[in-house]
Formats: sequence, C-alpha cells, structure tokens
Amino acid sequence: MTEPVLTDPATTGRSWETAPSPALVVDGDGVVRDLNDAARALFPEARPGRPLRLGTPAWLADAHPDETVHGVAGDRAWAASPVPHDGVVTWWLADETGAEAAHELLRQERRRVAFLTDASAALLSSLNVERCIEVAARLAAEHLAGAAVVLAPPVQGRHPAASCVRGEAVTLSRLTIDPADLPGLDEALRGFPPVPSRWLDPGAAPSWILPAGFGPATSIVVTPLPGHGVPAGALILLRTGDQSAFTEQEEIFARLFAARAGAAISAARMFAHQASTTETLMRELLPPRLEQLGGVEFAGRYRPAQDEDRIGGDFYDVHSAVDTAGGESLAVLGDVCGKGLDAAVLTGKIRTTLRALLPMAEDHHRLLSLLNTSLASLEDGRFVTLALASARREGDSVRLRVTCAGHPPPLVVRSDGIVEEVDTGGNLIGVLPEIRTTTEEVLLAPGESLLMYTDGIVEAKGGPLGDEMFGEERLHTALSECADLAADAVAERVQMLAAQWVGPRPHDDMAVLVITAPRTPRRPEGP
Repeated sequence: MTEPVLTDPATTGRSWETAPSPALVVDGDGVVRDLNDAARALFPEARPGRPLRLGTPAWLADAHPDETVHGVAGDRAWAASPVPHDGVVTWWLADETGAEAAHELLRQERRRVAFLTDASAALLSSLNVERCIEVAARLAAEHLAGAAVVLAPPVQGRHPAASCVRGEAVTLSRLTIDPADLPGLDEALRGFPPVPSRWLDPGAAPSWILPAGFGPATSIVVTPLPGHGVPAGALILLRTGDQSAFTEQEEIFARLFAARAGAAISAARMFAHQASTTETLMRELLPPRLEQLGGVEFAGRYRPAQDEDRIGGDFYDVHSAVDTAGGESLAVLGDVCGKGLDAAVLTGKIRTTLRALLPMAEDHHRLLSLLNTSLASLEDGRFVTLALASARREGDSVRLRVTCAGHPPPLVVRSDGIVEEVDTGGNLIGVLPEIRTTTEEVLLAPGESLLMYTDGIVEAKGGPLGDEMFGEERLHTALSECADLAADAVAERVQMLAAQWVGPRPHDDMAVLVITAPRTPRRPEGP
C-alpha cells in the first residue's frame, strides 16, 4: 500500500495534480472544488462544481471529514484520509488492495482453523463409528461442498456410508458397490494419495454417489480418510449448478479435515473392537447366572472392590451333576489374592482349571490337590482360598459334602433360625507343595440354607463411625432372619446388609453363594 503525503494543495502549487495518489478537494456543501489526474482516472464522473455524491461511491461521499474511511472503487480497495484547510477538505486516497487481500487471507485462515477445531471436537464427542461417519458427512457438506459422502471400508461386502446435502439431514446406508467405478475412490479406500479434482470427470461419476435431489455433479473431490495405521475410509465432496470448481487450496483444506475425520472414525472403530473383545472376555470372567439344578436351589451375589471394574478376585460357579462325577452338582466359591484385573485374570485360570477337573469332583481333596499343584507351578506367589459344596437331592432334603481350603467355613441356617458353622477347613491353595483338607457332610431340610461367603463380607468396614467391621456376629444375626427363605432372597439379604454397612467407603470384593433345600416338594421325574 502506497501512503500518500497529506498536504494542502493550496500550499504546494499545481504539482499535486500529478501525484500518484488520487486527491479531491471538497467544500462544506459536499461540492467538488478540484481533483488531481489520478482522481479523474478513478472517478470519471467527478468534476469541479458537481456534488461529490454524483461522481464517487457512497462510502466516500457520506464520509465524515474528521475520519479516515475505507471502501472499494473500481477493482481496488482504498483508504480515504481527510486534510481540512480554509473551509474545504482534501481527501487523499491510498491503495490498500494488497493489505486487504492479506487481511482477507488471514481472516479466512482463522475461520478454517476455528472450523477444524470445532470439527475435531464434534467428531471426537462420540466413540460410536456410525455417529462419527454421520458427523463427518454433515460437517463436510456444510463447510466444504454442496454435498458429501463418507464411505467406510466394506463389512461383509457392503460399505457403510453417510451422505448429506447442505442444509438437509444425513442419510445412512450400506452400499454394495465397485469402488473402481469412481476414479480415485479405490485408491483412497486403500490410503493412497488423492487424485486432483481436475482429473476427475463429474459426468462419468456413478449415480450412487449423488444424494437424492442433488442434481448432476459439476466438480468432485475424492480424498482418503487416514486412520491409525489402517485407512478409515474415503471422503467424497460434490458441487453442482453454479457452484465453483474446487480450488487447489480447497482440496488441501479438505485433506486437513479428512485427516481429523479419519482419526476420529479410526479411534471409534478401535474402541468398538476393544469393547467387543472386552465384552467377550468379560462374559467368561463374570459370575454365572444361577438357577435350580437337580432339585436344589442355588443363588449368588457379587460386588467387586471397584464397582466400575465389574470383575475382581472373588468368584463362584455351580456345575451341573451332568458335568461332574458322582451325580452331584458342584458349587465353588473362591477368593483370589489381590484385586482388579490381575486378580480377575488368575480367577479365569482357576475357573478354567476347575472345569477341567470336574471328573474328579467326587473327591474334593484330590481335586484341590491337583489345583494346588497347578497354581504352585506359576511361581508368582499368588494363592486362592476355596469352598466346595457337592449337592444332591435326597427326597425333600439336600445332602451336601462341604470342603474349605483356607476359606471361612460356610454357615447353615436351620428352619428355626439357628445358625451353625460347618466344621471344615484346610490350607491355602497355591502356597504349599501339599495341602490338608477336611470334608464335612451337611443335610438341609426343606427351607434350610447353606451360605458360602468371602471375607469381604465380614471384613467390610463401615457403620456409624465408618471404621467398624461388619463381623461374623452381624452376619450370623442377618442369616438367622433368613430361615425358610428362598436361596435368591438369602443371597440378596446378606449382600444388601453388607453393602449398606459399607456405604460409599472403599471395600474388598464381596461374594456370597447360597444353597437351599426348596420348600416345595420335588416333582417326580419321568412320564
């Protein structure tokens, strides 16, 4: 921009007429008194004696004589600065076209940066793949083109796709297509660099890329959506009608947007894959759903130390008599040393090993000895406490064989509310080369239950002062109130009381397993 030398024409003679900057002398009534050669060339209609407004743009004609104003004349941008003298004002104009273009580029770049920032936030606001694809298509249609199509890699031969026309809703679909039908698309889906839009013939584009009601495309951009090491798909931008063709700078900006969209879609896809894998593995680690087996009621409850973890070191299983030796259902309750995922991994190994040892379920000591040998070979100092109960229905009663290995002895609640401790015990599993165990038989009359529990129940700290353990006495009292209740009601009652005692305070894993002789007579088997 050339800055004019602001002078008074009356003091500079007629030399101002040949100055390179346009200048006009205007009196207080808005009438042109004089103008130089540059002003005559810029404003052909302006001449001495005519009102300024008849020969110049309104932005200059209406300007206040105390302020610099800006506007466009011809194909240039100007700044007009006033110089008052002797009752008139000389307006000197300076060409600021270059500066205005630079300012416009700066404003455009700021808008693009703001858009990319907002787009990243919108794309990363969800870890759902379909939602990410939908958001990418909508943003691209609104800010980059008249319409946009986001195409994901094929799933079982069909491409998940989202298409959007500016101002309209996004349409989701699954397309059975040949990417080779659109030049550059097959390469984009494989992560190759994009083909310049000037090389693409819009008239040869397949009909499936055109959203309903959009019309024929006049310009097309195809660019890859780069993911985390694996292509996340492709972005197709479309313009039609009187919309201008894509410029090189617009294509570069589209690739910047595509990089952010691809990263978000890829992250969502990775999260979905990990969530699916985790859910599959979690099903193997979570406690099973219990029901009546062989005329015996089973019920369990589990609460991990960290509620958000869902899994931990306590576990229980009930194996049907069909899977075990001796015609007895086998109930197992265990407590692995540690908490969280590490404990859950060891829990999975123990449950798998116990399942493999079910043919030995008739001999508790042998089963536990084999498990002890298996754990001792791990050499990581980890151990587990276990309680086993083999259950068989005999008439209206249930006969149990109960064995503990380093675990709190189970409790029996009789029909009159008396609570008895089963006289069984043994060594921790996984510590010593050989273990010692004792097995006790228990007979449950109809309505009576056996409670197996982990130490997280009795060692739960809480109460009025927050530092008192729930303890065995409270557990006995709670269980005495459960006489004649169904197994599920007993398990729920014990777990609820322990949870209320703890409140929101930290606690260990808690698990209970209840075996009950039903009150209802057993139905005869067979026809």
